[in-house]
Formats: sequence, structure tokens, C-alpha cells
Amino acid sequence: MSEFKASSCRILAVANQKGGVGKTTTAINLGTALAAVGERVLVIDLDPQGNASTGLGITRYANQKSSYHVLIGEASLDEVIVESGIPRLNCSPATIDLLGAELELAELDRKTYRLSDAIKQLVALPGDKHRYTYILVDCPPSLNLLTINSLTAADAILVPLQCEFFALEGLSQLLKTVERVKTTLNPKLTIQGVVLTMFDKRNSLSEQVAQDVRSVLGEKVYQTVIPRNVRVSEAPSHGTPVLLYDHSCVGSQAYIHLASEVIRRERDLKAA
Repeated sequence: MSEFKASSCRILAVANQKGGVGKTTTAINLGTALAAVGERVLVIDLDPQGNASTGLGITRYANQKSSYHVLIGEASLDEVIVESGIPRLNCSPATIDLLGAELELAELDRKTYRLSDAIKQLVALPGDKHRYTYILVDCPPSLNLLTINSLTAADAILVPLQCEFFALEGLSQLLKTVERVKTTLNPKLTIQGVVLTMFDKRNSLSEQVAQDVRSVLGEKVYQTVIPRNVRVSEAPSHGTPVLLYDHSCVGSQAYIHLASEVIRRERDLKAA
């Protein structure tokens, strides 16, 4: 059981402008693993594809209020949050409306602070209904205004990085964006860590990429790597995180270890 108190909520943006790197898979399974050890977790789905929502078993329906309505001011986070069915894990779902949010946000006041303002309003509510120790924001695979909102609201960014040839090239662009946001919008923003995903120990390229990333980023890279695993790939089609689909598979165990690393880093930060 974690020693964190509900008042010490940490906001982590799970982001990478590249698609297909395991970003959403990381958000839902890390969230599930954190909830399993006693954390209270909210996953905010900001990706128009809504895969984090469906991956947590949340079905879409007509006129559903979602993260989109929160950003444009038509609903509060408290009004759109739904229970995932997983103890201590809730979700602010995404709908296809988020596709048009970029244009609408551009015309609104505090366009880069909409998510930050909504989260502050949520955590200020009385009672324990929505007291979270971790808020994970699943960002879209682009560096657009939705992602900027996430980075502006976040305490730190968690970067899933696929073990492929151009991994570092894409990462450099993201890190430049993080620095710009830190300089202009959110001075507290840090890098919580980089997690290597889709690691194939049979492929020498995976090991080479891992070595290259660690040589550049050092301790920012988690020791845990997320392996390629068919059970991880199958779980979303069943509307459930892999930790519930097959708790004993190597993918599930990797996310449990990742959650431990995340908590340990947060504790070390709090103690510093």
C-alpha cells in the first residue's frame, strides 16, 4: 500500500508525438497497476481515438459527455468521470468530438490552461469522491493543442518509446517541446521517465536502441522494459487491461514493475 496521501495528487502526461509506440497501452496498464497497489487513479483520455476509454471497458453512447466538453467549458471533470469497473481507477472518457477541439480551443481564453483549470477545480471539491493520488493523461499522437494542455497541467511527463531505429530522432522533438512548455507555460514540468516499449530480446536492434537511449538519457530511462507480448496486444479487444486479461504474462509483470519504479521515483522526489 502506498504511503501517499490523497492531497498529494501527481499529474503525469503520457505522451509521444509518434503513434504506435504503446502510449495508450502504457496509460491504461500503468494506471491499473498503480490502482492494484492501493493508489487512486484517474485516466484522462485526450486522444480522439478514445482507445484508453475502450481499453478500460468504457462504452461510448450518444450525447456522452467527455474530456472534450471539459476542455471547451461545457462540463466539469466531476460531471464526466466514469468508473472503470476496476477498483480505485476512474476515467474521463474521450469521444470523436476531440477531433475538432483544436480549432475551438484556439478561440477560447486560457486555451493552453483548460485542462489545468479543470483539474484544479476537481481536486478542490469537498469530500473524497475524486481524491486521486495519480492522474494519468493519455495524449494524442501529435504535438497539438491537446498535448500542450496536458503538458501545461502535468507535474511530469512519462514517455513511452518504441525500440526502433528512429526512436531517438522522434524523442528529441518531444523533449524540445517539453522545454518550451517549461519555459513559457509550466515551470514545474519535469520528465518522470522514459519507458522502452515493444522490446524484443531476440532482436539485436532492440538492445542497441535501448543502449543508445540509456547513453543519452541515463537514469531518466526506467530499468523496466515492456516486451512485445501477444497478451498485451489481445487485451484491448476484450475491453480490459492486460493485468486483468492475463495477470501472469510477461507484459503484465512488466507493468507491475513499472508502477513500482514510478512510485519509487515519486517518493524519492518527495523526500528530496
